[in-house]
Amino acid sequence: MRHNLKIGLAALLLPLALSANAATWTVSNEESNVSYVSIKQGQIAEVNHFTQVNGQLNDKGEFTLVIPLSSVSTGVPIRDKRMKSVFFEVDKYPKLTLNAKIDPKSLQDLQVGEVAKMDVDATIDLHGESKGMIFEVSVAKLSPTSLLVASTQPVIVNAGQFKLAKGVNKLRDLAGLTQISYAVPVSFVLSLHQ
Repeated sequence: MRHNLKIGLAALLLPLALSANAATWTVSNEESNVSYVSIKQGQIAEVNHFTQVNGQLNDKGEFTLVIPLSSVSTGVPIRDKRMKSVFFEVDKYPKLTLNAKIDPKSLQDLQVGEVAKMDVDATIDLHGESKGMIFEVSVAKLSPTSLLVASTQPVIVNAGQFKLAKGVNKLRDLAGLTQISYAVPVSFVLSLHQ
């Protein structure tokens, strides 16, 4: 009788264990960072970042990251204001959205303490444009309910790809500069929890 009870309990708990293993992963804003480097006058590099990132990875491997562009932070208030209104035009295009598909089995097979390198095909929606890009990432399983995903090398985003070249030119004129690079290296570290 006791043996049957144990089998019955195991049968009841198995779906719970499987659903817990397949739970949605959520990006932690406080523990994540998306940054980019702007280069002006050909030799002056400045690191900027976004203070807000939101995202989820579901059990099918579908990943979505949303960055409110009004959260851009350059360290200079007037520059922040210009980035929002002149460059990103947040009144018309308030966010960047990234969608990607990750092999769910590769995540399920990842053991705590292991790190896997992956090439991730993603689609970025920014400033009314949608472009496909490949990201090289490292995925570390820190605990059964914690993942760390980081770019292994910067992704080069060109302003022209997203019709942002005009905004770059306006920023250059407003700042009295002769040059601001259209090519922008982007790096990220994303912390996800179940």
